Amino acid sequence: MTTASPSLAAPPPFSIDRGTVERSLVGLTLLGIVAAWLLERSGVDHSYVLGVHVATYVSGGFFAVRSIIAALRRREIEVDLLMALAAAGAAYVGAWEEGAILLFLFSLSNALQNYAMGRTTRAISALMALRPDRVTVRRGGTLVDIALDDAVTGDVMVVRPGERIALDGDIIRGRGNIDESTITGEALPVHRGVGATVLAGTLNQTGVLDVRITRLAAESTLARVIAMVADAQERKARTQSVLDRFEQRYALGVIVAVAVFIIVGPSLTGQSFDDNFYRAMVLLTVASPCALVIGVPSAVLSAIAAAARRGVLFKGGAYLEQLAQVRVVAFDKTGTLTFGHPRVTDVLPQPGVDADTLMTTLLRAELMSEHPLARAVTTYAAERGIVVDEPEQFEAITGRGVRAVWDGVETLVGTPRLMAERGIAVPPGIQAAFEQLAASGRQTSMAVWRGGSWLGMVSVMDQERPDAAARIAALRRAGIQRVVMLTGDAAHIAEPMARRLGIDEVHAGLLPADKLRLVQTLGTRYGPVAMVGDGVNDAPALAAATVGVAMGGAGTDAALESADLVLMSDDLGALAAAVRLSRRSQQIVWQNIGFALAVVVLLVLATLSIGVPLPLGVVGHEGSTIIVVLNGLRLLAPLRDAAA
Repeated sequence: MTTASPSLAAPPPFSIDRGTVERSLVGLTLLGIVAAWLLERSGVDHSYVLGVHVATYVSGGFFAVRSIIAALRRREIEVDLLMALAAAGAAYVGAWEEGAILLFLFSLSNALQNYAMGRTTRAISALMALRPDRVTVRRGGTLVDIALDDAVTGDVMVVRPGERIALDGDIIRGRGNIDESTITGEALPVHRGVGATVLAGTLNQTGVLDVRITRLAAESTLARVIAMVADAQERKARTQSVLDRFEQRYALGVIVAVAVFIIVGPSLTGQSFDDNFYRAMVLLTVASPCALVIGVPSAVLSAIAAAARRGVLFKGGAYLEQLAQVRVVAFDKTGTLTFGHPRVTDVLPQPGVDADTLMTTLLRAELMSEHPLARAVTTYAAERGIVVDEPEQFEAITGRGVRAVWDGVETLVGTPRLMAERGIAVPPGIQAAFEQLAASGRQTSMAVWRGGSWLGMVSVMDQERPDAAARIAALRRAGIQRVVMLTGDAAHIAEPMARRLGIDEVHAGLLPADKLRLVQTLGTRYGPVAMVGDGVNDAPALAAATVGVAMGGAGTDAALESADLVLMSDDLGALAAAVRLSRRSQQIVWQNIGFALAVVVLLVLATLSIGVPLPLGVVGHEGSTIIVVLNGLRLLAPLRDAAA
């Protein structure tokens, strides 16, 4: 079947796309049919009518012949050849009009298919228009407007409210609300401040931002998303690959069968050679498996495009097909079921000390630290507008805490072990609080001591996502039978979380090799497994799973490279939606296959038994092709998080 290969590349300037030419040729073919009919009715010389017929054949078969020649050069036989032979056969027996109608309906069907299939890429290729052509950067103390390609890594670009961010980078000044829906599918804007990463193609809604460029245009997340979708459309599902191989053998078989029918048909049916030959041309048309061949990619590509608009990137139709078979989902905990970065959860000042004094002291002591716990403290303080000066002295004590000095007074922040090593007695209340918080699953607590006085404690933990339980329930409603947690954390942290989230099975204290082994065990025990992780530490397990799923791909290079499926936003709901989409796509694929086979069988039997006029056979053949394409396009409907 002649279908244009989907492409996300932008057309060159002033080019005329194939679709325009194709539709023009379809119109000329129809005009030729009408003109030939009028000329024949008016009684003009038959040679003029024949000339119009020949011109009609040329316009109607132009793209089909090009496709046939290209396929024959590759030593392949495509179903277009069946249509061309049928039209040529009709001309041979003098049925020029019917052959022209065949070519018109065939070329019209192709044009409609290519237009419909183009919808599966237009929504994604439109992302290219989201990247500005120019960018404003700070150079030499002034603002300079330059072409996008002239920007270099390390430049500081200025993004005003209402402007799209041209290149990936990190905010070094300012804060604002960023609409990231074009990349991650996240419907609501997210607040970004100093230190946050912003992505090309997203929209700055509020605030002026200074952003240090970290990736050039060709390396941006937007460019990689576009490239990944284009690549995914070229990676065929197993069903499609099987049908492609089947097409070659089937087309050759039909040609041989029709040739035999032409030779032996008159002796079997008693028809004249011309009548039998005409029936053979009808048989050649109705036996063509166009609907069967196009029914699978129309569904697969539509599903890939719909998922990409939601921020779910399948790396090929094979993974879309495999996800539909998954029965078990294994989750890494950190960054998947949790946010992946610590947050302050408990502020416990000592009697006589207020919370602001405790947090101000803690912030100043941790201000120069690069530890994740320090970042949790600075984030907490920034959200509340707490600002402090740097300490006069700072020392990081590995595995224990920090020591800082200002105004000539020593401050210690850390574990009871640090205090004991420094000869500072830990009050029973502080020790008991440490033990209580540890028992409740808090990952780390910090005691604050300054100038001989205990100020209190602050607890920090990587919090679980508030919607994780609901998202896991949605996965079950989507058909997942078992949910498993695989984590390197201790059991006393992992198991309470698993109970809260409704997880069936927990394996704690794991190394990457342990996760790999358990994924293989789960696959043997329960069936196809999807592994959900961060795309870095979980790489072996992601590779071993039936489908490896990386979360938060918008900010993680490794996630875009290591997994079969990438969730661009930190949204577990997108996974449940992807599972439902994959299963729905497989339903539509098999609907298309069943319908296409039924139509071919029915039309072939009718042609052999009662005889079918060529135009009617063409209508049945091309009509079934258009129906399966439209059925596949139903998958372009937006994905929803709620269970179907």
